[in-house]
Amino acid sequence: MNRLLPLFLLTGLFASDLSAQAIRRLPGFQKNFIPANDDGSSPRIALPFTINFFGRLRNSGYVNNNGNITFDAALATFTPFGLENTQREIIAAFFADVDTRNEASSLVYYGEDTIDGRKAFGINYFTVGYFASHADKLNTFQIVLIDRSDTGSGNFDVEFNYERIQWETGDASGGTAGLGGTPVVVGWSNGSGAPGTSFELAGSLISGQFLDNGPRALSRRRLNSPVLGRYLFRARNGQLSPGLAITSGNVLPKGVVGIPYTYPLTAEGGTTPIAGRSRRIPA
Repeated sequence: MNRLLPLFLLTGLFASDLSAQAIRRLPGFQKNFIPANDDGSSPRIALPFTINFFGRLRNSGYVNNNGNITFDAALATFTPFGLENTQREIIAAFFADVDTRNEASSLVYYGEDTIDGRKAFGINYFTVGYFASHADKLNTFQIVLIDRSDTGSGNFDVEFNYERIQWETGDASGGTAGLGGTPVVVGWSNGSGAPGTSFELAGSLISGQFLDNGPRALSRRRLNSPVLGRYLFRARNGQLSPGLAITSGNVLPKGVVGIPYTYPLTAEGGTTPIAGRSRRIPA
C-alpha cells in the first residue's frame, strides 16, 4: 500500500530546541561496563522488561562493544554489514569498529533506570575510540530502550542519541584515521529478511555522511523527536517502525492559480513505495 506524504514532519534541519541535549546521562545507565577491549560483548543480560521484537518476545540480550545490542547471540563482527539481509537480531545506533583499549577512550557502560516513570535500559558509548586502539577522534552516542507496555504488551520505544561523531571506520575495515573504508550502519533487523523487518538510516555505509561535518550529521539532525541528535522509533504490536519524515529543508514555492507545478521532496524512514498527493489551489 502506498503511503501518502506527509505523515510526520522532521524539522531537524531547522530545529526549535537547539539547547536540548539528546544524551540521557542517567546514573543507572552507568552501573555495568564491558572491560577495555576490541570486539567484545557483555554476557547475556536480563532486560528490565520484555519487548516484542517483530513477534519474538525478548527479555535479555547482549551489549556489543561495536555500537549495537543483539538478542540471539553476542556479535563480535567489527566491519559493519547491511541490515536488510542479515540473519542477526540487532538494534544498532552506530555499528562500527569501536575500540576502548586506549586509556583516552571511555569504556562501554550499560544498565537500568527510568524515563518519565517508565523502565528503561541504556547503553552508553561516551567518548569511545576506534580500532586499532586509536583515540585521536572520539564518538559519543547512546542506545536507549524504553518500556511502553502502557500502550500494549511488549511495546517499547528505541532512542538513538548522538552528541559527537568524529570517526566512522576502524583500520581493519579499510579506513584511514577513522575515515573512509566500510563506514558505519545505523538501524535494526529481526534477522528474517522479511519485508518491513529491517531498517537502515539513510546515509548508512556511505563515507562521510554521519560525521559531525557531514551532510547527514547524526548529532545535528533528529527524527520523530523535538531534540537535536535524537532519533526515536516506536515498536507497537510487534512492529518497530522508522516513521516517515519529510527532510527537505526549503520552503515550498508559492503556487499560481491554474498553473500546475511539481517540487521534489526528500523523505526519510517509512517503507516503499511512497506516493505523494497533489492538492489543487482554489481559485
